[in-house]
This record gives sequence, C-alpha cells and structure tokens, in this order.
Amino acid sequence: MSSKYISFQLLGLLLLSCLIIHVHAAARHHTFVVEEVPYTRLCSTKNIMAINGKFPGETLYVNKGDTLIVDVVNKSPHNLTIHWHGVNQPRNPWSDGPEYITQCPIQPGAKFSQKVIFSTEEGTLWWHAHSEWTRATVYGAIVIYPKKGDTYPFPKPHADVPIIFGEWWKQDIFQLYENLLQSGGDPNASDAITINGQPGDRFNCSAQDMLKLVVKQGKTYLLRLINAAMQDILFFSVANHNLTVVGTDGTYVKPFQSDYITISPGQTIDVLLHANQPNRSYYMATKFYTSARGAVNANTSTALLQYSATAATTNLSLPSLPATNDTTASVNFTARLRSLADKKHPVNVPKNPTTNLYFTISMNTLPCPAGRSCAGPNGSRLASSVNNISFVANTSLDVLAAYYNMIEGAYGDDFPRKPPVTYNFTGTNIPAEYRVPSTGNEVVVLEYNSSVELVFQGTSLLGGVDHPMHLHGTNFYVVGWGFGNFDKVNDPKSYNLVDPPFQNTIAVPINGWVAVRFRAKNPGVWFMHCHLERHALWGMDMTFIVKNGRGENATMLPPPPDMPPC
Repeated sequence: MSSKYISFQLLGLLLLSCLIIHVHAAARHHTFVVEEVPYTRLCSTKNIMAINGKFPGETLYVNKGDTLIVDVVNKSPHNLTIHWHGVNQPRNPWSDGPEYITQCPIQPGAKFSQKVIFSTEEGTLWWHAHSEWTRATVYGAIVIYPKKGDTYPFPKPHADVPIIFGEWWKQDIFQLYENLLQSGGDPNASDAITINGQPGDRFNCSAQDMLKLVVKQGKTYLLRLINAAMQDILFFSVANHNLTVVGTDGTYVKPFQSDYITISPGQTIDVLLHANQPNRSYYMATKFYTSARGAVNANTSTALLQYSATAATTNLSLPSLPATNDTTASVNFTARLRSLADKKHPVNVPKNPTTNLYFTISMNTLPCPAGRSCAGPNGSRLASSVNNISFVANTSLDVLAAYYNMIEGAYGDDFPRKPPVTYNFTGTNIPAEYRVPSTGNEVVVLEYNSSVELVFQGTSLLGGVDHPMHLHGTNFYVVGWGFGNFDKVNDPKSYNLVDPPFQNTIAVPINGWVAVRFRAKNPGVWFMHCHLERHALWGMDMTFIVKNGRGENATMLPPPPDMPPC
C-alpha cells in the first residue's frame, strides 16, 4: 500500500458531507468479492484473504436506521461467513453471520446476499469474517451517522477517520490455524499490531507506508477506534494530546478526557482529538495489554499525526502508555464509561430482572486424542468453557435453521443457568479435576421481552486471564464489575442503574466478574462468545434463543432464499 497521507484540511467536507450524499444515493447496495491477494508486510509477501482486494476492507457509511444489502461473493478457496459486529439486526438473525450458529459457511464459488438492518445504533461499529481464523484479514469499519437532520451530541468535528487495529503474522494464517488445531496448544504470537493495516516505522520495511494523518491546528477530529485484533486487549495514545471519549460500541457516552485508551477485541471507542499542540509531528501508538502470566510482547506499533504534510518526522517521542501487564490501568479506563443518558439518548436498564444467569468463563484442558502429541499443560489439549461446557459446533446443520424448522437433535436446550459445580472460582490450588469440562452444543431459551441479568464470572483455572465477551443481537448495560467471586447479596448494592454504558463487548477482568442487563426483545438465535479468537476456538461460546412474541414486530423474519447449505 502506498504512503497514506490524509489531509483533513481538504477532505473534511468530503468525509462529512459527500459521503453522506453517497449513503443516500448508491451505498444501499454493496458487493463484497472475497479473493486471495498478495500483500507485503514486514519485508515478506504472502497471500491473504481480502474483500474487494483491500486490507483492511472498505468502510461502510450509513445513517441511523438505514438498511443495506451486501452481496458476498466467495471467489476464495476457503469457506467464510461475514458478521456485522454490533448491528442488532432486529428480527433478522439470518444475516448475522456466525458459522454454524445462524448459517452454514459460504462455500468457494457461492454467493449470499445479506440484509443488514440498522436500528438504534449510532457511532462506530465494524464488520468481519466469522469463520475459523478468516477475520485475521477480513474486516472493515462501519460509520453510522445520525439520522438526516439530527446532529452529534457534541460539537461537529472538522472531520473523522476510522482507525482499525489488527494483527499480522508472517506465517500463512490458515497454516497457523491448522497447526493450532493439531497441537492443542497456544498459537504463535503475531509479529506486529497493525494500524489501518500498517505496523509503523519501528518495524523493518514499514516506515514508508505507515499511516499518516494530517490535521489543521485549532480543529477537532473524531477518531473512530476499532480493535480488530485476534488475540489482545490494546492500549492506545497520542503523544502530547489528551483524548475526549464520546462513544463506544455504537452508542454515545458522557464525555471524559484520558491520555490513553483501553480497547478490547471487538470493541469500538469514539474519541475527539483537539489539534491544539505546536505545529509538528506526533506519534500515535498502540501496544498489547495482557494479564496472562509470562506472556509479554512489548512491541509498539505507530502511526503519525502531522500538523502539516511537511512537518518533520524525526526525533519523535512515543506517548506514555501503561505497562503491558497493567491491569489497573485497563480496568480503570473501562470503569469510566457512562451512558450519555439525556432526553434524546435515554437509559432503559431493566430494574427488576425476570431471568438471572450466572456464567463461569474458564480456561480448561481436555485429554489429548489417542495417538497424538498435544502441546497443552502436561500433554493435554487447551480448552475453554462457559459453565463448564466447551462448545462444539454441529457442522451438518446450523442452530438457526434447526430451530426455525423444528428439527430435533441439532442442539440441546439444557444449558445450565448457573455453574454446575460451586467452588472458590478465583482461589488458588483449585483441584485439577475442575479443569476438564464437558463438551456440547447447548442453548439457553429466553422468553420474548424477558429482562435478563447475566453475571460473567472469571475463574483462576490455569491462572486466569481477561475475557472480552461479545453478545450478538443486542447491546447490554454493564451495571457492575469487580475482582474475586461475585457476591449475589452485597455486590448488587453497588450497581450503576442510572447511567451504565450500553455495550456489545465487555472485558471481564482477570479473576473477576462483570454483571450486565438486557431485555430479550429480538426474536431469533444469537451467539455469545469470547472475542479472543483462541478462546472462542477452544469453546468459550454459547447460544441464546429468544422466542417469538405476539405481533408482527415481535416475530422473527423468514429466511432468505439463498441461505448457504451445509
């Protein structure tokens, strides 16, 4: 990719007016052609799966309440699906995308037209592949402007730009995936974080093409941050600049200033950057946060913020980022998020839940198959689970088709609503037998319009780690969190029921818990999983079925005629 200069002085009106015109004219229908194309990073070239030849993929621009039709044409040699992350898709799970949950994958040579229905979302979301590890390179931003005639709840920025964090492996991603399946161990760490597809000038063969954003002194810019990384929560900062946080996961928040951002895989965060510093260049930088013991990757990826296209780019200092293992910095940022909670953006958190769920999320091990050598602890295979069930997909029939057509045997409906075994979940010296989960494909069935409280409880099995949990089909209010074991008597006393953030992805801190609430008013089949890709692969997934309600607007839409077969 050629050197990328974005002149906000010249392109501001294009981004905020011409693109809106494009939305109302031609952007209602898109074609995504999936092919393998050669890309060069870190001094070497490999083929990657990409859409329309772009990495990252194209940004979709819509207004609140729009509907898009996206024709996905698979010209690659691999199966894939596409998920519209954070788009609630009211009554339309058929286009949600998770493989073997709401559809079978789009096979090589096939096409699937997906209807993407936007409703209450406003701000920044993203799209990505949702099959095997194809989302390593198949992803892009979704910019959702206010409805025509409406305005932002903050002064209109001079311009805005999506900034997407990803990861790059020199190794072929499909070979890495196969090695992971065979070994049962941890995957190799990525070779670099990328910022809009580029690792930055601290990596070999990368300085020329690093992202460069040109701004005008005195103006304000909306940065739409997206964490598309496969494996890690990230810290992000801009040298000499504070950032004003104004949104997350397609919703607005009460503005607050911070000199760094913590962003989980799957999460989006909108920030305002005020170009109020001396006229020169500044580093933007990101690096891993991880709480896993012994897992340290101190590589820092960079981009440039320039007050003119000719501003000097030498002798620059990196911004001050928290330490790689700074859990306090990670959770303290997330804890500052609060819903805007004004007249135009009301908070409707359920006050008296009718359904209470308590889910442990754990790292586990499974026995190594006979005749194989496995790379997990003591020769085992690594696994993960929700309430001690490690998810195994049914690859002959997806859950949605089975549910809609009332086909028995494709899944079970007996997922436990609380841990099947109670112990000190975050203690030390947990008996080894608790490490081995059961396996299966079980769902939780929810009544339409029921109000749900779900507590995610981390465990210290295998040492514990943070888990960014993502729910399809609805956002949820994050009403509480803490370290240690959830106390169902005392912890709810400190819940925030006034202005909790409304998110689709939340990081459960290492050996801690998070409580969320939502209303089950979107009929259909909806996936929930950890957005660390290896944890999802190992089984930290489960499925909700929300029953139909009464009336047309409470009933799931029928399937489209071109659903991919298994």
